[in-house]
Amino acid sequence: MSGLLQFKGMKMLTSLGFVFAAVSLASCVPVQQVSSRSKVLLVSFDGFRWNYDQDVDTPNLDAMAAEGVKARYMTPAFITITSPCHFTLLTGRYLENHGVIHNMWFNTGRFPGTAPGLKTGSIHFPGGKAKYQGEEVSMKLVEPAVFNYSNETNWRLNIDTAMEWFTVKNLDFIALYFGEPDSAGHKYGPESMQRKNMIKQVDRTIGYLRQRIRESGLESNLNLIITSDHGMETVLKTNEIHIGAINNFTFKDIQFELLDYGPNGLLVPKEGKLDHVYSVLKNAHPKLHVYKKEEFPKRFHYANHPRITPLLLYGDPGYVIHGRYKVQFNKGEHGFDNEAMNMKTIFRAVGPAFKQGLVVEPFESVNVYALLCELLGITPERHDGSLETMKPMLRESAPRAPAKKLPVMLGMALLLGCWGGMH
Repeated sequence: MSGLLQFKGMKMLTSLGFVFAAVSLASCVPVQQVSSRSKVLLVSFDGFRWNYDQDVDTPNLDAMAAEGVKARYMTPAFITITSPCHFTLLTGRYLENHGVIHNMWFNTGRFPGTAPGLKTGSIHFPGGKAKYQGEEVSMKLVEPAVFNYSNETNWRLNIDTAMEWFTVKNLDFIALYFGEPDSAGHKYGPESMQRKNMIKQVDRTIGYLRQRIRESGLESNLNLIITSDHGMETVLKTNEIHIGAINNFTFKDIQFELLDYGPNGLLVPKEGKLDHVYSVLKNAHPKLHVYKKEEFPKRFHYANHPRITPLLLYGDPGYVIHGRYKVQFNKGEHGFDNEAMNMKTIFRAVGPAFKQGLVVEPFESVNVYALLCELLGITPERHDGSLETMKPMLRESAPRAPAKKLPVMLGMALLLGCWGGMH
């Protein structure tokens, strides 16, 4: 646990994020030349709950569904927060297998690079600014330290940049990230008028994106996927969970804590204090779930990783966890059980590889990576998803490169088993 303990009291960096995932996507050499390949644009609108389009007029999202594929909803990985869920999208792995267990962590694990076969781009995608032992995404646009994620003008400029990268720089794959409607959902709540207005902005942006795809001559060979990392839940302000106020609990028994970050908590009790802390917290609040690592529910695919702490906590939907002091005042939050409907998110896809006017049954986000690899004509690394789950949305005659069987990159396992300090 020594590496984990390094970050107590420090401002954390986000997860490995896009770069490692992009290299993972590009780590197999494609079997046909770049000029004749299908391209893929993956767009994430952070915190877009599965039903946000049902109380707002969204003509562009509706048109995309009519001309392509719409999932009734998509189930994100647990825990339902930004960096881990984006990493699942791009690796096809649950959190316990890709190792990005939280937004708040850093890592010095090494990435032994392979020869990328694809040209990839990141525009504001989580983690896209970093290098990993010299490996980085082909092209990237990184937001400054102080950045307005809601600026619609900036959104359109980023779309223009993506079109230029596809046409002038001949990139194969771009991941484009928007920080809304997550921010609006947090600040004002998922049922607020501000969130509804933000959905209208998102829909206008999708209309502009599809217009620019047509104007750039990309419609015949660009597959567009629009999705998100998680949904949003209204925070309940009654009968709140305050760890510091629980009888017989003291932070003097704790060596490390990660609390005050939505409904999730990670604790490392001091030596000899594990059973005591567990027994004190276990039934302390009716909406708080407390587990020893080895007893955490297997369905979450979360606890079986060296970085996970001996004690794990999570709250029922709507209930966030307060630690030493109350510092959370959001009206909306995520991170809850991924089976809770308000954590579900969206999936839309349109392009030459996709059927038209098809509504598919819900699926897990862990399957998206296999779809990306199929569209790009590369053999996927080891993953937890299934291409068979996604195949019904694809045209049988879609122009996709046949994948070539190549060995699995052994360096991934080495990276995900190490701790350290990413700078």
